Amino acid sequence: MSSASVHAIVVNWNGGEDTARCLARLVEQGVAPAHLHLIDNGSTDGSVAQARRAAPGLDLLELGRNTGFGAAANAGAARALEAGADLLLFVNNDALLERGCLDALLDEAARAPLAGFFGPRVVLPGSPSLLWAAGGVLGFGPNLSRLRGQGLPDAPGWHGTIDVDYVPGCVLLARAEAWRATGGFDDAYFAYTEDVDLGVRAGALGIGSRVVGRALAVHAASSATGGGYNPRRKFLMARGAVRFLRTHGGAARWLAWLVCDVLALPLALLAAWPRGEAGAVFAKALGTLDGLLGRSFDPERLEPGRGPAW
Repeated sequence: MSSASVHAIVVNWNGGEDTARCLARLVEQGVAPAHLHLIDNGSTDGSVAQARRAAPGLDLLELGRNTGFGAAANAGAARALEAGADLLLFVNNDALLERGCLDALLDEAARAPLAGFFGPRVVLPGSPSLLWAAGGVLGFGPNLSRLRGQGLPDAPGWHGTIDVDYVPGCVLLARAEAWRATGGFDDAYFAYTEDVDLGVRAGALGIGSRVVGRALAVHAASSATGGGYNPRRKFLMARGAVRFLRTHGGAARWLAWLVCDVLALPLALLAAWPRGEAGAVFAKALGTLDGLLGRSFDPERLEPGRGPAW
């Protein structure tokens, strides 16, 4: 491992065994428990005790309530920087770094001084391996951006190193100076899209983002909000898209959003109805309306039965 001081930040919200496994794997990767910062968003499932058993000596910050991913990650970064971190490793509690992943990211960071953010190729659990993402890029299409290779078979063609528009936040290595320059995550997103926003702001400052394909992580995507095509995730992503447009929008991005995310909602509903996923489309419409109206967000709305679509 590099001689630079690496601190890992894991956000937990009722993460159960996922969080314990994530922390144990980070220790296996060589992260010292004292450099492991667990930020708990008011969990009630006993996962904090599990985490302590998995990584004795970790640094624990209990926020007492669900502040969202961005705010909690920012709090963890602040603690890590105060402790002298040179590099910040953000890892979703449902992501596992495979053997050599962190070393590969650190090697690339040492070779690429103009890049500030690095991430591995990420696959979904199961066999054969399917990609979840090999970095992210912006484009004219749904959700304003796309994850490179999502859903495709993992293959050697994805194992190279390439510059991207952003590194997905599920596993993100950040230089301390790059983090400070960008100001970290915009916590107004609550969850989802904050990584896209970070990459765009970094790029505007001339700070590069890079995916290191030889580094590998496994990600059970969106487990905190139910996984897959679910109402909570679509609601939050829709709210985030509107905020992203208000911050970084131009004519082409607004048009792409209008065509692919708003006008396409009736078609999405027709496609989702036979699969029993109409609630997710309805939630996306609600999130879009929330974003356009600038409504404040109460995290308790994510609880079962508190939202009209879940």
